[in-house]
Amino acid sequence: MARLRLIRTPQKYVQGKDSLLKFHKEMGFLGKKWLLICSNSGYKMCHDKIEKSFENSDDIRHYEIFGGISSTGEIDRLKKIVESEGIQAVVGIGGGSAIDTAKAVAYYEGLPVAVVPTVVATDAPCTGLSVIYNDDGSFNTYLFYPKNPEAVIVDSDIIARAPIKFLTAGMGDALGTYFEARACYRTDAPSLENGGITRTAMALCELCYKTLRECGVGAIHACENQVVTPDLDAIIEANVYLSGVGADNGGLAVAHSFYNGLTALGGHTAPHGDCVAFGTLVQLVIEGAPKAEFKEVQEFCINVQLPVTLEEIGITTKEQIKVIAENSCVEGETIHNMVADVTAEQLYDAIIVADSLGKAAKAAR
Repeated sequence: MARLRLIRTPQKYVQGKDSLLKFHKEMGFLGKKWLLICSNSGYKMCHDKIEKSFENSDDIRHYEIFGGISSTGEIDRLKKIVESEGIQAVVGIGGGSAIDTAKAVAYYEGLPVAVVPTVVATDAPCTGLSVIYNDDGSFNTYLFYPKNPEAVIVDSDIIARAPIKFLTAGMGDALGTYFEARACYRTDAPSLENGGITRTAMALCELCYKTLRECGVGAIHACENQVVTPDLDAIIEANVYLSGVGADNGGLAVAHSFYNGLTALGGHTAPHGDCVAFGTLVQLVIEGAPKAEFKEVQEFCINVQLPVTLEEIGITTKEQIKVIAENSCVEGETIHNMVADVTAEQLYDAIIVADSLGKAAKAAR
């Protein structure tokens, strides 16, 4: 039986400069008693704007600084607040951990959730899953939800004031979206939602890549000067919505398997998006992509300060590369969504070549 094609998205997506001043107007349909789960920095950046949006409203707001990690114990603590105060809607404000925590609390309590990202380093805000950890910080599980967040609202001014490294990492995560989805589409591999890939999803993924190429450099200049421009707004949308909905409904392949294999080294500090960007170059080598396409992606990475060599993501030995290759190819990894299955030896060779091509490109500048 043919795989059913499907697509899932947030119910509502809002973005723009000072959009949080319209938080209540745009999100009020979710309820009247709110639990706002904030990172420390998220509270400082967003509290005053959100409160201003509630002027002349009798809605009840409970702001709670979460413990810093989306752990089982922290989720249980916040669930008790929901139950004791009759909360009707949950909001996650901050980076990935705060957002993942809010999603989990809302899911367990059967409530709607709104997401307010304060950085755009990954495509997590729009996706229907959370990474959950044990209280000691060790990995627990991926928690998949039956739906995506009800609403996502991004204040472009807050993103413009965040460190540039987050914007760049988000572009790296978004870079893999089109190429991984394209690989899955070719083999009728399942999306992250375990459905067939729609033409709509592929169009979003392709638009994501096009937007990165056209607006990436301009967005970095805007962020360097803490101003909001059309280029920055376009990249925010690409990092958050196009990549989030695209990856959710398009699927993963080599780029994310490369990142997962790299985490087996332990103690690694390179941003997720930086690793995915290099993994995308590795995937293009494995595919035997046209030289012009590889060069285009490589040039984009250099122009927006994403890595094109292993050294730039902290990999310096062949032994490390072997560990990455072996762990990227374990059973169940998304690398097996490729047209021809990829062995650890083939991946090792592709990593070496992508690194060599990156060194040559940087030396020629």
